[in-house]
Amino acid sequence: MKLAFTPEENAFREEVRAFFATALTPELAHAGRHMTSVYSSKEHALAWQKILYDQGWLVPSWPEEYGGCNWSLTQRYIFACERARAKPPALSPMGLSMLGPALLGCGTEAQKRHYLPRILRGEDYWCQGYSEPQAGSDLATLQCSAVRDGDHYVLNGTKIWTTHAQYATHMFCLVRTGTFDRPQKGITFLLLPMDAEGITITPIRFVSGAATQAQVFFDNVRVDASQRVGEENDGWTVAKYLLEFERGGGASAPGLLEAAEDLRTLAAELPDAERSALEVRLAALLTRIEALEIAELQALAETERRGSPGPGASMLKLLGTELSQALTELQVEALGPYGLAHQPGALAFESNEAPIGPAAGLTTVPFYLNNRAATIYAGSSEVQRNIISKAVLGL
Repeated sequence: MKLAFTPEENAFREEVRAFFATALTPELAHAGRHMTSVYSSKEHALAWQKILYDQGWLVPSWPEEYGGCNWSLTQRYIFACERARAKPPALSPMGLSMLGPALLGCGTEAQKRHYLPRILRGEDYWCQGYSEPQAGSDLATLQCSAVRDGDHYVLNGTKIWTTHAQYATHMFCLVRTGTFDRPQKGITFLLLPMDAEGITITPIRFVSGAATQAQVFFDNVRVDASQRVGEENDGWTVAKYLLEFERGGGASAPGLLEAAEDLRTLAAELPDAERSALEVRLAALLTRIEALEIAELQALAETERRGSPGPGASMLKLLGTELSQALTELQVEALGPYGLAHQPGALAFESNEAPIGPAAGLTTVPFYLNNRAATIYAGSSEVQRNIISKAVLGL
């Protein structure tokens, strides 16, 4: 989709483009262009976060008094497009894109003043304690318990598939504090330090050898009651608000459009018949990506108006993740047998090991495999369709 910008907006775009060109160090640029999942390493994420923080461009959508930018919706869209074009390392979303907005909407003033500056400066690195072995997409059935003991809660139980738990300093966590007629009742939202006594972290190692996620065990872990966000037994309200930002708080279409252009470049090396067949399928995907782009712009305006993306975020999450998977499938097809080569040595920064086949082969298949989870995390596609049918369509 081609938008017409004013001269001032074009000048802003050039400013942002120039910033990315100079601010990204060679190592960070390499890390951003060789990501094999939606997460960068903690080291690269925090290094890039500091650069954006020093520039004052870290959280454009936050209120200005808490560190946000006084940007128009168009400027925020331009920034998202230029970020996708530059391909920097991904920032960790747990604090900046999820907990931060949740505290702005549901936290006490004391919680905002304490945690938000620490999130911005990278002093607190957060993970999310939602899923359990028996409570994933059906999150309301969670059983990790928190019993009130004076001014504290005492936690017992476990969380699983906790991304970067082994690197995090803090966790925002859903716990069971009561039993009522509906499972959504009796859930409380807590903040806790990961070095608290009684916490054990066991990394989960994938077939690839990576250990991005972990299982976390709680054995009589004490958490001060002041670290509760929202009311006791009403944590589901806070969790739903946070999930709106996780599902639809950003813009995925600019990144998908850039990935489509990368695929077009890769396809140019194919024989004519294969290239033509792939380009027909890519054109169909591009039509859907442009439709997503329009929906995200509408959601951006809706967030500005109401303060959160609303239940429509489920549509963005559903479309964005399924389009991302379809695009990576095409990339794997275009790569052909070169995708079979496992080349961790060639992925390293300043490596002397030349890639086998196209350079895209270093990341295409690993990212494709990691991206299988995109339609599961933050609520599976089936869950998103249920939310859309009830909360959006009123069925």
